[in-house]
Amino acid sequence: MKRIGIRDVAERAGVSISTVSNALNRPYLVSDRLVVRVRSAADQLGYVPLQAAQQLRAGRSGLLGMTVINIANPFFADMVAGAEDAASGAGLRILVGNSSDDIAKERDHLELFERVQVEGALVSPFGPLEPWLQRLRGRGIPVVLVDAVDDGGELPSVSFDDVAGGRLAAEHLLAAGRRRLAFVGAREEVRQVRERLHGAQLAVAAHPGATLEPIWTHRTTSELGLAFGAQLAARSPAGRPDGVIASNDHLAIGLVHGLISRGVRVPEDVAVVGYDDIEFAAIAGVPLTSVRQPAREMGRTAAEILLARIAGTAGPDLGNVVYQPELVVRASTGG
Repeated sequence: MKRIGIRDVAERAGVSISTVSNALNRPYLVSDRLVVRVRSAADQLGYVPLQAAQQLRAGRSGLLGMTVINIANPFFADMVAGAEDAASGAGLRILVGNSSDDIAKERDHLELFERVQVEGALVSPFGPLEPWLQRLRGRGIPVVLVDAVDDGGELPSVSFDDVAGGRLAAEHLLAAGRRRLAFVGAREEVRQVRERLHGAQLAVAAHPGATLEPIWTHRTTSELGLAFGAQLAARSPAGRPDGVIASNDHLAIGLVHGLISRGVRVPEDVAVVGYDDIEFAAIAGVPLTSVRQPAREMGRTAAEILLARIAGTAGPDLGNVVYQPELVVRASTGG
């Protein structure tokens, strides 16, 4: 089907192309009668102006780019919502790239941001991205990291103290008398997951006789959690952990169901702690104890920092924000 263009509108209205352009974009330059005629012709033909052309005329894209590790995780969906809160207040929209735990997809998203000339980028990195981020910055596109920090100290960031979060989760289980702990997480190479494990290890090291078993999955879905819960339930009571920390709530909720479906009681036999405190954690079959991250606030704060950098109003103190964890205790650990 042929796309209706500005030339078609001009022919239908019986005016020049420049008159159509003025009537649609600068109506103060033509008479009210011509504006009505041109807009009527555009409506009859179903003409929609090309966004790219409008952006070119305005000298800006009106877009912020944002990558997230996995939008299926409500934590990242909430983070995007927070960023949209700030962006919409500034008259901007967000182009979201979902990496789906895939470094190649993540890099493709950053290349797309460069091609469409976003005004700024919010990046929640899954893998190493230094060359791609440098290219964006070389194009004059400011970047703010979300749920991550820049080891080089060049990029502003909004992050979460995951070492403290992992430690808090483990200390809660240890204080409840659990001594055989397990940490179930996906992809040890993901910094946030690695730091959560490290925090749990620090807590366990301070309790002689306590142990911590890392268990790695390919992804952090409730389906995989269900499978791993069943596997743990198949162990002998002395060989299975009596406390489990999952690297996110999806995984934890699946674990709880996998254990219960095989006759293992939660929390009497195995206590389970999740991470993120997504909305569903509180209303799960066994309400889930979880380490809360303020995802929406983190996204909003990151976007506000980015907007300040775009506007050139960011002061030297507007750089790195680190949120601290809060443990929300529920039935899955006896709360």
